[in-house]
Amino acid sequence: MELRHLRYFAAVAAHGSFNRAAQSLHLTQPALSRQVKDLEDELGVRLLDRGKNAVTLTDVGEAFYEEARDLLARADKAVQRVRGECRNEVLRVGYAPSVTAGLMPGALEKFQAATPGVRIELADLSSREMSELANAGRLDLLISPEPSSATAVPGFQWAELRRVSPVLVMPATHPLARLKKIAPARLRDLPLIGLARENFPDYVRYVRALLKPHGVVPRFIALENDGVSTLFAALEAHHAAAILADGIASMMPRTLVTRPFSPALPDVSVKVGLPAVRPNPHAEHFARLLQEEAARAKPARR
Repeated sequence: MELRHLRYFAAVAAHGSFNRAAQSLHLTQPALSRQVKDLEDELGVRLLDRGKNAVTLTDVGEAFYEEARDLLARADKAVQRVRGECRNEVLRVGYAPSVTAGLMPGALEKFQAATPGVRIELADLSSREMSELANAGRLDLLISPEPSSATAVPGFQWAELRRVSPVLVMPATHPLARLKKIAPARLRDLPLIGLARENFPDYVRYVRALLKPHGVVPRFIALENDGVSTLFAALEAHHAAAILADGIASMMPRTLVTRPFSPALPDVSVKVGLPAVRPNPHAEHFARLLQEEAARAKPARR
């Protein structure tokens, strides 16, 4: 058994497809299939169930996959140390600030104290930009609201980081700002500002799904493509409102306010994603620190 056998198997497990894994490894599909079969023969167990349209892990394969990922990560780190590359390592993180509010500073402080030789590059990105950069291999870790089929990144595995609550954001002079809580039914025919599909393909679909049980069809008068900073300006210009995550309050100008919904709208799951094959060990460390910060912050949100 060689490391390449583990890399080939891990790639197939991550992509759920021999064809996609072969493309990522720059191999032919028959050659990859043969290498994985050789690994199974050597181990004397079946690691994969091969279907017509997908490949899934057997129970033994699941256990072996975890071991293989750990071995590959350690091997990569050993090579980096020998080459003296650790001093020049970079961790590239793509994130949505509104869903990481309250978590990032503590995680960054602990990460930099533990790994002073690693430079961390933070990129505030839309969901489309995050997906494109991750697919191009230019991000090591993603933090985003739960990705849909439109924004999911093939070959990444996701874990829940936290849950955030939808709130209504509006100018302090807006008529609804006088209320402590907003009934979702009050949004009927209310002018709303949203995020455009080009950079935020999930946003409009998500808001419509949130309001549908309350018999409300959102009335968007503008959709902004440049992110929340532009959206804030549009809220004041149109004297309108927007539905965003509650963490947005730490980023808003003082002229805007947030109000919770009553009855509360369903929480949004925020996910942290890493490559399933050969993840950056520092990305795994940073993800754990974020999860610790999220667990610590959870009682404060209730």
